[in-house]
Amino acid sequence: MTRQPDSRSKPSRTAPDTRSPEKGLPAQDGHGCLRDIVYGAMDGSVTTFAIVAGVAGAELSPFIILALGFANVLADGFSMAAGNYAGTKAELDDLHRLQRLEHARIKAEPAAALRDLRAQLARQGLSGEVLEAATAQIAADPGHWGRQLLAGDHGLSDIDPQPMRAALATFAAFLAAGLVPLLPFVLSLENALGTATVLTMASFFGIGAYKSRWSLTPWWRSGLETVAIGGVAAGLAFAVGRLFTL
Repeated sequence: MTRQPDSRSKPSRTAPDTRSPEKGLPAQDGHGCLRDIVYGAMDGSVTTFAIVAGVAGAELSPFIILALGFANVLADGFSMAAGNYAGTKAELDDLHRLQRLEHARIKAEPAAALRDLRAQLARQGLSGEVLEAATAQIAADPGHWGRQLLAGDHGLSDIDPQPMRAALATFAAFLAAGLVPLLPFVLSLENALGTATVLTMASFFGIGAYKSRWSLTPWWRSGLETVAIGGVAAGLAFAVGRLFTL
């Protein structure tokens, strides 16, 4: 008789699943670039298309649209990247300052730091022998101890933000998304504004759908929400431009 394979035998050696249990959300380690990419792409699309719509609404030359559009993509993109770098660098400096304070407190006042650690773990639901064992286990490693205090006292993790990566991600996303509304004018297409509108709305939808991978919002709803936000900004700019033709 043929022996059936035992389902309880050796575990499968397939690659570990890096997606979270909730609707297959992808895991993200460290300080990911999602915020920087979405931030840069949204602003690049909105501001560039707002310029295109505003200048087109004023019925000015396509050359003016291109000049202002490219100037915005480069100057505003660099400005956003520089601002993001400075902000992330300040966040990193503050994190390092707090890390030094917590480690200094562990060395100078170990008893007080230990009480703080025990209180934090108790607030998380541990008690009795489990609480004491967890406290002793964490306190045995000063590095782990400091990380726990950092999270409990300041609500921060010890994962270092990366200012340069944040700046580059912001600038690249701004540049890529900001060039989309300009393409029909570069190619001198008929009804360039209409084509730019369609392309930009598609870009908005793509940005929204992309960021939904890290949320519980359906991709189509996130895309439509982003289209609505970008569309309102573009509509306001076009309306202002039309005022100058009255």
